[in-house]
Amino acid sequence: MPIEDRDNAYLITHALAKDTLSRLRDIETEQVAFRKGLVKLGRICGYEIIDGAMETEYVSIETPLQETTGERVKGLDDVVIINVLRAATPFVEGLLKAFPRAKQGVISAGRDEEAGMNDAGEFPITIDYVKLPEIRAKDTVIVADPMLATGSTMCAVLDHVLANAVEQPTDLFVLSAVSAPDGLLRVDEEYPNADLLTVAIDDYLDDDGYIVPGLGDAGDRAFRTT
Repeated sequence: MPIEDRDNAYLITHALAKDTLSRLRDIETEQVAFRKGLVKLGRICGYEIIDGAMETEYVSIETPLQETTGERVKGLDDVVIINVLRAATPFVEGLLKAFPRAKQGVISAGRDEEAGMNDAGEFPITIDYVKLPEIRAKDTVIVADPMLATGSTMCAVLDHVLANAVEQPTDLFVLSAVSAPDGLLRVDEEYPNADLLTVAIDDYLDDDGYIVPGLGDAGDRAFRTT
């Protein structure tokens, strides 16, 4: 299975995921290709979640020739995808190709770059907008953000998701393309019931809280802003 257990996180090791991420990292990858790459990576990650974390059931099928037995994925109608605006928008577009019937929520969250990172490696986070569907225990909840750096944004987002859930979801995934060890450790400590999935665990955070080697600012590269 192309998902490996790495202590406090799970690493998606599918060859196409690694290939796509390598293209996203490249400084020569321009906006359109970058955005399409995030879409592709989201789709691959979605399929890996289905294959590695969701159960199947046997069903009776009538083919044009005879009755037979097939398998179908259970719970595809009970998926909730949370889009952490704005960088996750193309990433979530890809996830929706794997989960076309998923309910969607959006949270606009961003760290205060001017305030900077404190001595604990955390940023103050501003939440501007929250719109979430009803979340119940049976739902598979996927909170998607391409970059998991300090964990400050993700922890703030998870606070809102779980505080507004009708019931606490049994299956909660935090999905990122690139993660820093610091952020994975912090989210794992604060939300031990969440499964952390990422395509790469990078080396470290620099003094400004950016992932190294990383891939730059995913939102800026996808939307041509600075």
